[in-house]
Amino acid sequence: MKTQTYVNKLLLSFAFILSSLFTFSQENGNSSIKPGFTAEQFPVFPNCENLRSKDLENCFYREVQNFVYNNFQVPENLKQNNYKGEVKVLFEVDQEGEFKVIYVNAVNDELSKEATRVFDKFDKIKPSTFSGKPTYSKYTISIDIPLKNADQLAAEALAAAEILKPEEKPMTELDSIVYKKYTNPEFQSHLNIPFSHSYYAQFDGAMNKIGSNNHTASKPFTYTEVSKYYNLKAVNESLQKNVSSWLGRKFWNENMVQIQGEDYWFTLNPILDLQMGKASDIDASYTYVNTRALNFRGGLGKQINFTTTFFESQGRFAGYFNNYAESIKPSGGNPAIVPGIGIAKRFKEDAYDFPLADANITFAPSKIFDLQLGYGRNFIGDGYRSLLEGDGASPYPYFKINTNFWKIKYTNTYMWLKDVRPDVTAEKTYATKFMANHYLSWNVSNRLNLGFFESVVWSNSNDRGFDINFVNPIIFYRAVEFGSSSKSGNALLGITGKYKWNNNINLYTQFLIDEFSVSDIGAGEKSWKNKFGYQIGAKYFDAFKVKDLLVQVEYNHVRPYVYSHSAVITNYGHNNQSMGHQWGGNFEELVVISRYHKGRYFADAKLTTGTRGLDFDTAADSYNYGGNIYKSYDEKRPYDKGVKVGQGNKTSIFIADVQAGYLINPITNLKLFGSFIYRNFDPTQETAATFKQSTTWFSIGLRSDIFNWYFDY
Repeated sequence: MKTQTYVNKLLLSFAFILSSLFTFSQENGNSSIKPGFTAEQFPVFPNCENLRSKDLENCFYREVQNFVYNNFQVPENLKQNNYKGEVKVLFEVDQEGEFKVIYVNAVNDELSKEATRVFDKFDKIKPSTFSGKPTYSKYTISIDIPLKNADQLAAEALAAAEILKPEEKPMTELDSIVYKKYTNPEFQSHLNIPFSHSYYAQFDGAMNKIGSNNHTASKPFTYTEVSKYYNLKAVNESLQKNVSSWLGRKFWNENMVQIQGEDYWFTLNPILDLQMGKASDIDASYTYVNTRALNFRGGLGKQINFTTTFFESQGRFAGYFNNYAESIKPSGGNPAIVPGIGIAKRFKEDAYDFPLADANITFAPSKIFDLQLGYGRNFIGDGYRSLLEGDGASPYPYFKINTNFWKIKYTNTYMWLKDVRPDVTAEKTYATKFMANHYLSWNVSNRLNLGFFESVVWSNSNDRGFDINFVNPIIFYRAVEFGSSSKSGNALLGITGKYKWNNNINLYTQFLIDEFSVSDIGAGEKSWKNKFGYQIGAKYFDAFKVKDLLVQVEYNHVRPYVYSHSAVITNYGHNNQSMGHQWGGNFEELVVISRYHKGRYFADAKLTTGTRGLDFDTAADSYNYGGNIYKSYDEKRPYDKGVKVGQGNKTSIFIADVQAGYLINPITNLKLFGSFIYRNFDPTQETAATFKQSTTWFSIGLRSDIFNWYFDY
């Protein structure tokens, strides 16, 4: 029993020490009370009504100290034993001016109960203020036993000061560190805003007004970019719930841990993705995702910002998604790659364990440049899909340079990718490949934007490594690649456009050129060499005069063999996934999307219909029809001419995806949601790997929506 009591005391002391890490420890000459932060004005007792500044602060301390002195009753058994010690109390004066005890650290329960009783006797006073508004404030007090009033404490402090020699004065450098009231500085920082189509839709309209000189294709955006056109901080404040308890504030409004000082700020948040569902195409009784993660982010000065998130996840999905994940499994025995996440291990008999991490550190030396070193995903385009650089593949290391001046934004990205096929795995190590691209966005006029894209992929053949030739941010990659060896890499070109019809309607497009033969185009013979794709789309903001309703229509058309290459390792892929459109090559797709939000409520609906040309991969027909980018286009190509989208095993796809829910905490974008997916997959010929399938998938969950997770395969 004594051991348990001792453990309990240690735990209480540890909790008290942890809480003290987030308080501002400033010793006062006549008090043993310490404030939790410096408010604009201290709480006001009736006896302190006409005082200001330091006099008001000292008066508050004296009133609290003397009230405790006059009301605290030391237990009789401790008096008889001439007990000497202290009771530490962490207390709060809330927005209503009421005293509330948070923690008590004492040698026994009697002293704890007595301290609580005394603080319950305090009358309501005027609360602290910050920016002219009532706010809560925290303090700690050390109650010395035998008890002492404020005058006695002041006298002891004065006597101690006179005795100390100059060289014996204690250092106060650490105690003088000032913590400020947290004011959400991330909304003005160079930190990346986590890229979620649903979240970005909330400010997409504001970013696309006629006459704005911003660039919306290169994503993710930084808070600095968006805050010029959309007041993220004001929107966040408008969503705040009126709660005063610590737990209520953390659950509904705030970061779990948030610290702000003179030139720095930090936050720490748990991240969740907990889902439970039922899918018609698996034998298991339910689908689920169980993700626990921790996100740490912050800023050092005005130029450096960082974020990192560690995910630990297990899950089982609808049958079609499980089948696709296993069809792209890596070398080495792991059963699957979860699309957009990474390599998965087996969990139990029919589920996966898929860890994930992402990180980014940004240095913005001026208004013109920001440099980013990260591990994550990037996206180029104004649409739901990107043909140039999508975010459907697994995260990867990258270095990015954003340059903003005049009417130009110029983005250079250098990436380290992996090929995980058995063909290139050596000594249990996956093959490394590299990608460099640059994208120039030019605001031609108040309405028209044009973009120019170039990308090259190369491998580590002949110990080539990361080719220094591609570090030059303004060079033409195709010329460099040709000089290195025209067969050693894979270059792609792209053009983008956006036209603001008015403040409510935007039109956008992309055109991707993988390889292109002008003579073959002129001959009209549909040569396989004409490897290109295009996208046409439109967005309608505040659609049909309904505020915050976005309607989007998008058509994507990609010819066979796009993204593939003669040497598979230099294809436009990473971890067996396309770095462009998630479907690879040889398809056409129509997507219709609507998104709506009002306060904390939201609803998204998406319809996808398309045609894909898949391979049969049978003994009778093993041709490469141009849909699988992990096949060489020089091997088993059935035709040189007459090549068209849908050739091979022509497959019709229809997907309906509806999601609705409630935003719990806007800081972490934590949502309570329900979703429904209907998918119909109908190939012309059924094979072992490609067969007719109709799926309904219901899910409910609690998810921090901080990246796009695509289920429309």
